[in-house]
Amino acid sequence: MKTITVAHSPDADDIFMYYAIRFGWVNLEGIKFDNIALDIETLNVEAFKNTYDVTAISFALYPKIREEYALLTTAVSFGEGYGPKVVKLKDKKLKRNFKVALSGEHTTNAMLFKIAYPEARIIYKNFLEIEDAVLNGEVDAGVLIHESILTFDDKLEVERELWDIWCELSGGDLPLPLGGMALRRSIPINRAIDYEDTLIKAVKVATTHAKPLSKMLLERDLIRVDAPTLEKYLSMYANADSVALNEIQYKAINRLFEIGYENGFYDTLIKAEDFLIPREYKELRNS
Repeated sequence: MKTITVAHSPDADDIFMYYAIRFGWVNLEGIKFDNIALDIETLNVEAFKNTYDVTAISFALYPKIREEYALLTTAVSFGEGYGPKVVKLKDKKLKRNFKVALSGEHTTNAMLFKIAYPEARIIYKNFLEIEDAVLNGEVDAGVLIHESILTFDDKLEVERELWDIWCELSGGDLPLPLGGMALRRSIPINRAIDYEDTLIKAVKVATTHAKPLSKMLLERDLIRVDAPTLEKYLSMYANADSVALNEIQYKAINRLFEIGYENGFYDTLIKAEDFLIPREYKELRNS
């Protein structure tokens, strides 16, 4: 049996979308999917090294790894009127060069933040450490991601929503592309299509059986939040729109790539549709 490594972040939506495979609800004959959970910036860095067969990534990273990884069409997370939050202590006034903690150099939120706050002094921390860094005064502000946007301490307040920054930069009519999945190009195309199909099926099964799957995750202490928070969080980031990229989502990703290119983050401008697994290969092969 061949083993395929699937790396994802430890936040609730990634775990939720993968665990239909882990629990055996979805499988692929002859293939064992072996998952590993790491924070998103670690996954971004490992993608540069071509470490995992399938990996979660920040959408903002993708143009930098396009030669080694194909962009998958499933297990995607977008913000729709919400997203990461810039937080600070209540009533604190931020200077132009305020010190801020971000969850990683290659994250989508980091790119948007840098464009909006070019004079901020940035340090990088594991996303689980950012809230405490703001509370103890190590930094003036921090960008919260994942479940922290719902559970942060009441001593903190939102300085600015990354959603608002995105709307200003993008034109305001597109969802915010946050996280997606990518697959190593060295995998044969026919198998790559099979792996993507399996992942699509897993996300679809997860989102259509959200209640029993959520209960199993909570009972096994695989999630960091309580049941009501999990339900709310999954409604935001692991829903029917996570199963397969749609036209509006492609437009949003491409707008993100345009913004990054215009601001010097990428060496060339690409379109997401040009970097998917060429599914027509299977049709031609079977014709």
